[in-house]
Formats: sequence, structure tokens, C-alpha cells
Amino acid sequence: MSDIHLGTRGCRADLLVKFLRSHDAGTIYLVGDIFDGWALARRGWHWPQEHNNVVQTLLDKARRGTRIIFVPGNHDEVMRNYLGTHFGGIEVMQTADFVGMNGKRYLVTHGDQFDAVVMNAKWLAHFGDTAYDFLIWLNPKINAIRSLWGRQYWSLSKWAKRQVKGAVNFIGRYEDVLAEEARRGGYDGVICGHIHHANIREIQDIAYINTGDWVESCTAVAEHLTGAFELIDWEEKITADHKPARKAARQSADVDS
Repeated sequence: MSDIHLGTRGCRADLLVKFLRSHDAGTIYLVGDIFDGWALARRGWHWPQEHNNVVQTLLDKARRGTRIIFVPGNHDEVMRNYLGTHFGGIEVMQTADFVGMNGKRYLVTHGDQFDAVVMNAKWLAHFGDTAYDFLIWLNPKINAIRSLWGRQYWSLSKWAKRQVKGAVNFIGRYEDVLAEEARRGGYDGVICGHIHHANIREIQDIAYINTGDWVESCTAVAEHLTGAFELIDWEEKITADHKPARKAARQSADVDS
């Protein structure tokens, strides 16, 4: 999983804790932007108890024997000063090699080093991040109104990115660049994050796997014992699981009335 952005108001920490407590794994890869150092530099963190719960749940898993590998991203790049160290059983690495059950090798990287905007025009990246934060700030207010009509959660930032042709083109180019980097390194695939766009697809002979985020999408990627990868949309699953319960409650209310 990647792009949790602990320390920001947009982080869906409550859903993440439920996800972590519902799933166990031999190894967990934290693929960057787990916490948001940029938010600290701008205005100080938003750090409620739910964010502590995420950290504590991960540390509890590490104590129980789960191997946790942290590959820092651009928002938590300060951790790149601590490569090779362990924090509470969590290993910090620049990149990681993952060998799947199918015997194939995957490059694990956050992916920001392949984003030309982040690398060559950092001020522009920060400007975009500020605009993104505004959409995240506005989103709960819109969803509060939607909830009055029984509508499910809707991501304004995700919708906006899909409407902007340049953003759609950027996603495609980013995926191609990451796949080419994996090919040059002799890998069979790449596992990344950074652009908050979860996806699993084949790009020629390379498997491209993006874990998404826990701000807009609440997604993670899991490898099954069969070697198959699954993109888990946790919010969608929670919503689907609750629909039968709500329907049963309505039916019960109709009978009682």
C-alpha cells in the first residue's frame, strides 16, 4: 500500500485501520508517502487519534512477526536519510525487490523519481499539492450534503483528475515510464504508488501495479498464494457489505410499520 498521507485531513485512517485488522500478510510493503512531511513544513500536522491507531497497528503487526518494508516517497523523503535502518521492526529501503509466488521479480519504488514535475520543478509540485489539499478540504463538506440524500462517498479530487485531459495523459506516460524502468532493470514488473491511481495492467511484457492511495480511493494490492495479484478497493467493499444490512433494516422497518 502507498500514499496514506498520515498527518493530513484527507487521510482515511479509520478505514485503513479496519483494513489492516482484517488482513494479515507475511510481508507488508509501504510504498511511500506514508506520512506527509510537506504538510508539516507548510502549516503543521493534523494528527488525530486515528492516525496514531494506524502506526500502532503496523507496529503491532511487526512485533507479531510480519516483515514490514518502508520505501519512502517524496512527501516523506526525510526518511531517505535513514536507509538501511529499522524503526520498531520496520525496514527502510530506497527501493525493494519483490519475488512473487510465480517466481517473477518486481521492482518496488514509490515512483516520484520518474515524475518530471517533482524532479525538475519542485515549486510547481508544491503548488499542485496545495490545490489538491483544497479539494480534499472541500470534499467532506460536499459529502456531508450528499449523505442527506443517502449518497455514498464521492472523491472530488479523483473526479477532477479524470476530467482534465492533461492529467489522464500524464497517468499514461507515468505508467509507461515505470514499465520501461523495470524492463531496463531486468524485472518482470513494477509495483509503485505516487499518482493516486490504482491500477494493475500489462504493458507489453511488463506487469504494472500501482497500489493507489488512502486519500481518494482506499486501495491496496495483495498477492494470493496462487501468485495472482488483487487490487482491493476497501471502501467499495465496505459499502457493498453494508448494502444488504441497510436493505434488511429497511425491510424490517416496513414490516414493523
